[in-house]
Amino acid sequence: MDKILILDFGSQYNQLIARRIREMNVYCELKPFDVTLDFIKEFDPAGIIFSGGPSSVNDEGSPDVDPKIFELGIPILGICYGMQLTASRLGGKLSSGKSREYGRAYIENLATDSPFFKGISPQTQVWMSHSDYVSEIPQGFYPIAKTDTIPFAAIGNDEKKIYAVQFHPEVNHSLEGRKMLSNFLFKVCGAKPEWKMDNYINIAVENLKNTIQDKKVVLGLSGGVDSSVTAALLAKAIGKNLTAIFVDNGLLRKNEREEVEANFKDMLNLIVIDARDEFLTKLAGVTEPEKKRKIIGNTFIEVFEREANKIKDADFLAQGTIYPDVIESSVNKKGASTTIKSHHNVGGLPENMKLKLVEPLRDLFKDEVRELGLKLGLPEKLIKRHPFPGPGLAVRILGEVTGEKCDILKEADHIFIEEIRNAGLYDEISQAFVVLLPVKTVGVMGDCRTYEYVVALRAVKTDDFMTADWFEFDPKFLKKVSSRIINEVKRINRVVMDISSKPPATIEWE
Repeated sequence: MDKILILDFGSQYNQLIARRIREMNVYCELKPFDVTLDFIKEFDPAGIIFSGGPSSVNDEGSPDVDPKIFELGIPILGICYGMQLTASRLGGKLSSGKSREYGRAYIENLATDSPFFKGISPQTQVWMSHSDYVSEIPQGFYPIAKTDTIPFAAIGNDEKKIYAVQFHPEVNHSLEGRKMLSNFLFKVCGAKPEWKMDNYINIAVENLKNTIQDKKVVLGLSGGVDSSVTAALLAKAIGKNLTAIFVDNGLLRKNEREEVEANFKDMLNLIVIDARDEFLTKLAGVTEPEKKRKIIGNTFIEVFEREANKIKDADFLAQGTIYPDVIESSVNKKGASTTIKSHHNVGGLPENMKLKLVEPLRDLFKDEVRELGLKLGLPEKLIKRHPFPGPGLAVRILGEVTGEKCDILKEADHIFIEEIRNAGLYDEISQAFVVLLPVKTVGVMGDCRTYEYVVALRAVKTDDFMTADWFEFDPKFLKKVSSRIINEVKRINRVVMDISSKPPATIEWE
């Protein structure tokens, strides 16, 4: 298959580039920016993309490439930082400070005959995020687009097949960004659309077989989409060498343990561990979100290893880590990106963990994981289930986590999801849940004063979980949910709605 190599310079959007390319059925891989020329030659890509990044090309020690990469004769597309790096290394000049652009911008198409801009509107909306910009373009390049703020929003060199854009065509806010990427793949690189999810399954299964061989694997099974698909993929690859362990940490949704046992007891070698008291004891008095995540991650591994040690010759720990977890924890970026928040199965693992990690979904987005699950034959109801964070209710209980608060939140969340299903809205919403706030307010019930908890409703729509918009409910629906929660759940007397988008907020509150 033709393939694209994406060099990662630390942008929070970098894996979106890979996702867009896969949507066009072209295989791609995301690699560190400093891979060697020998690796690139052996990889033999049809094209190379330089991602964006938070650094400035002018800073000492900023991420760079071997200048000989431009002499390989392989088409190159530079995005944001990638444009600045390309222009700078080929003889152009950069400026900064006076022409910063963040958010939506409008570019004017200056070169309708450019292969990269073929079929693009004379004016179109794009998504900018930069302070540095190209003020002089290298010899042999021509301007493709501009904005009111910068003269070179996109440049190209048709002879060398090198193009660069200051904006991010991979994000949804760049309205014709997919068309631009398509032009690069098919008109510039000449790639063929031969990549399918069936191919991914074959490659992943082969990689798992080569990595694991005849060794034993234990899987942390939560019953959610990610761990379930991981289980199905591993079962296809290694069969009976897989044992699934479900840890009840006391931070699960209502009836979660019972549902997991019902769904998987006949499918897998399933072991259920009741560790509720252990987790809640260690979380007592802890309020800082990152500390809670670390405690849960470390305790999970402790419990897991304790049980896994009973399995003779277990060598690997499998987890349903997906790419949004990885990118927000910003691991293995060589200092090129910043941490938003750590995840229990990414940033919370102890360095001395005895089991080796295997994470077959690590490079996939949620929608890709769902597609993979359906291809593997998992039930549609399970595959379409909303995601649930690894730390569970601990990151939806702001402040200290207690058993009582968990019980309160479980009931409120159950009502919210039940009403969403009853209204036929579940599949329209990407993720919905309730958050228990660390405040109490005065209320009146039965002519008596109350002083009880506040909960917030959260529901979002998103394609990739990297950006998200809040879901707009009918007021009648919210009235019914609020009434049920206050009337049916003790210790709650007020319900509010979170109407924040991502960014600037994250989907989860902690």
